[in-house]
Amino acid sequence: MQLVINSYGAYLKKSGDCFAIKNEDKVVEVSCRKVDSIMITTSAYLSTDALKLAMDNNIDIIFLDQFGDPFGRVWHSKLGSTTMIRRRQLEISGQDKGLELAKKWVIGKTDNQIDFLERLAKPREEEKAEKLKRAAGSLKDIRSKLAGLSGTIEEKRGTVMGLEGTAGRIYFQMLSGVMPERFKFDGRSRSPAKDEFNAMLNYCYGILYSLVEKGCIIAGLDPYIGFVHTDNYNKKSLVFDLIEPFRIYGEETVVYLFSGRKVKVEFFDSLKGGVTLNKEGKAVLIEAFNKHMDEGIRYRGRNIQRRNTIQFECHRIANGLIK
Repeated sequence: MQLVINSYGAYLKKSGDCFAIKNEDKVVEVSCRKVDSIMITTSAYLSTDALKLAMDNNIDIIFLDQFGDPFGRVWHSKLGSTTMIRRRQLEISGQDKGLELAKKWVIGKTDNQIDFLERLAKPREEEKAEKLKRAAGSLKDIRSKLAGLSGTIEEKRGTVMGLEGTAGRIYFQMLSGVMPERFKFDGRSRSPAKDEFNAMLNYCYGILYSLVEKGCIIAGLDPYIGFVHTDNYNKKSLVFDLIEPFRIYGEETVVYLFSGRKVKVEFFDSLKGGVTLNKEGKAVLIEAFNKHMDEGIRYRGRNIQRRNTIQFECHRIANGLIK
């Protein structure tokens, strides 16, 4: 399970082999053996004993800001695997294999977008269903162009990102079309989000970033050595690359919350230039997202929880680098 602390002034401490969370006069204890990660979304207090208990049990602690972006984490200092994996990351980044890896991630994202639009079309009236199907067809054309690219990522980076951007604009226009009238939106917006849909989606993406970074660390991949996304100071380029085929998990969660009429305007607070999720909204979203991530799915011939597909894929990539 993921332990979420989202109450202002909560105190996390160690109690035997358990984490004890105190909030006002209430204390809840959770065995460390039941916890995979700890996510802190607001001002809270931590004891060093609780930190050591987490480190001793390979439990990472993630800190998210008000927009859901991870701004820090506590993790043990050991390498996830052999340094050979990181060397190979650097070597293939300038080779044809680097482009092939990058294409797989972006094509995987596009395949998920196509599949989701086709699923959304099924229960809708004919006119809306046709629009969704036509959009899915446009994405299939973009997928074919991506699959046909050859060379190195340095030569084709602009083309890959251009095609990805075009697909994204079509995709999110269609998602806006299936929203309740009150919550339709005009494209993607970030930090701050200009609308409620993007506020929720950005928060889900933030959680996904932390899960992908954790997957990289455990598998021995260097989060800072990317392929599509270029190197920059403190930029976790590989995390930005690897999240692409997993963004669908956040998109499904948010779309189904809105289409299921489970989102209220009271879940959001206004701020300069946009809106942000408040405590009530975060609680509803995090619960729905974790439920979605804990569901079992069929992935590469295996039945595993949706959240475990990220770690599975990171290990698969790492193993492929050193074969």
